[in-house]
Amino acid sequence: MGKITGFMEFQRLKEASEEPQKRTKHYKEFTVHLSDADAKVQGARCMDCGIPFCNNGCPVNNIIPDWNDLVYTGNYKQALDTLHSTNNFPEFTGRICPAPCEAACTLGINEEPVGIKSIEHFIIDKGWESGWVVPQPPALKTGKKVAVVGAGPAGMAAAQQLARVGHDVTVFEKNDRVGGLLRYGIPDFKMEKSHIDLRVKQMEAEGVTFRTGVFIGKDFPSNIINWAKETIHPDQLKKDFDAVIIAGGAEQPRDLPVPGRELKGVHFAMEFLPVQNKVNAGDKVKDQIVAAGKHVVVIGGGDTGSDCVGTSNRQGAASVAQFELLPQPPEEENKPLVWPYWPTKLRTSSSHEEGCERDWAVATKRLEGKNGKVEKLIAARVEWKDGKMVEVPNSEFEMKADLVFLAMGFVSPVQSVLDAFGVDKDQRGNAKATTDGEGCYRTSVDKVFAAGDMRRGQSLVVWAIREGRQCAREVDAFLMGESVLPR
Repeated sequence: MGKITGFMEFQRLKEASEEPQKRTKHYKEFTVHLSDADAKVQGARCMDCGIPFCNNGCPVNNIIPDWNDLVYTGNYKQALDTLHSTNNFPEFTGRICPAPCEAACTLGINEEPVGIKSIEHFIIDKGWESGWVVPQPPALKTGKKVAVVGAGPAGMAAAQQLARVGHDVTVFEKNDRVGGLLRYGIPDFKMEKSHIDLRVKQMEAEGVTFRTGVFIGKDFPSNIINWAKETIHPDQLKKDFDAVIIAGGAEQPRDLPVPGRELKGVHFAMEFLPVQNKVNAGDKVKDQIVAAGKHVVVIGGGDTGSDCVGTSNRQGAASVAQFELLPQPPEEENKPLVWPYWPTKLRTSSSHEEGCERDWAVATKRLEGKNGKVEKLIAARVEWKDGKMVEVPNSEFEMKADLVFLAMGFVSPVQSVLDAFGVDKDQRGNAKATTDGEGCYRTSVDKVFAAGDMRRGQSLVVWAIREGRQCAREVDAFLMGESVLPR
């Protein structure tokens, strides 16, 4: 590394952000990437550890020490090329990835880890600002046609890789814009959608065709947003294309089967978040769920729940509370026990900083209301003994609730889509396809492949990008007999 003693001389620097009371007045991003000088200092903290566990901690195997050093020495264009060699969309991961690479950082054993995510954010923003991110169209066309179902990060990554080696790629998206859950799941204040639009323009220049508002399948469930205006059966895709990749998201939400679930004002998180994103895009929306002046309870302590908190505060909620069924995690992880793996510890998101009452080990027992409208939530405290949940005696309490958002994760991809393709499924309801040996990412149906949430279930954006890239290589090898694409 360029600065051998940098990790001893410099402290980790957090990216600057707007104050909570100001940023809740708008839906724009509020985090600012590092300056050139600060990025160089943060790159200098990479300690030449010899075995870069960060590389293995990162699902796309980013070559992190290399681009840290390149930033330190001011070789920003080469740093961007190195970053792009493993990650098609670092502007996505540099904003919303939880950074498992940092949990695996060797420096993190006894010091603050290298600010890998902030450096990644800096590199890609520097690349766009400098005009270095340009289309890479293929030199030759293969004449092969590939359909990609789902325009989220997995589908986009697969499509871009395949287009760059000369295949004619068409991406089908059931909603009206490209991006999948990046577009209609992630709030704008975490990632503005202009970043997706820039990539779409790049990919179109590389030869990718996007067809939005087209649903591939049949019998789509009514409790999941579907803005498609056209439906195509998978059999037609298999006739028209040489290979098909199903790469949609895991959109089937986990429900809460308690008395009162049917009351008005009780919604899945994904009935709430996507519509706000459409409003932010300038669309006119009927029957939007609005938290203004209401007491909001969010059930589920993960990222989706946090997004509901941030959006509710921006809409002007009277109060926001968030419940988690599991016990409160420790404030600090036991590093000797868990490093270099992802630790269980208390995480406070930017949305929590903006105002939220959080509580753990709480189970919802029922919802009550009048005239068919929810008014309060009845809950009880629980303990976990031998892996089983036990209600604490005499711990029942109630909380005022005008809106209740269910944000308890997603159980699987939409089953009717997989059924329409006729692919075998695993025990969790995902498309069954291996990532090892011959036939990687192939389903049980000829020339149909699966990647991302469709294959692995609910996961991170960075995992979706990895699977999209790897699946593209397997499709390329299937069509051409071999592939020059990286895994």
